[in-house]
Amino acid sequence: MKINNEEIDINILTKDIYNDKNMIKMRGNGIYLSDNQIKVLKRYNIDYNKYASLSSLIFDIEEILNEEVDVEDLEEVSIKLAEINYYNYTNK
Repeated sequence: MKINNEEIDINILTKDIYNDKNMIKMRGNGIYLSDNQIKVLKRYNIDYNKYASLSSLIFDIEEILNEEVDVEDLEEVSIKLAEINYYNYTNK
């Protein structure tokens, strides 16, 4: 494909998009997580597979945040999951 008179390989572009570690995907039990979020959860020994809902996962993450210091990466995951939970599961 040509863009601005330059030949662009569209396969390379789509490969980068679909292999993005930040892309949120449906995981078990209706929970949406990215690969990077799973990596952070594993760092804190949180097994997302054991949760029946996103709300219960967020609750346990918040419990850890209340006890631990210097867990900015886990706090960021919590914020993103809370946004997903709000926009997908809250009646507006």
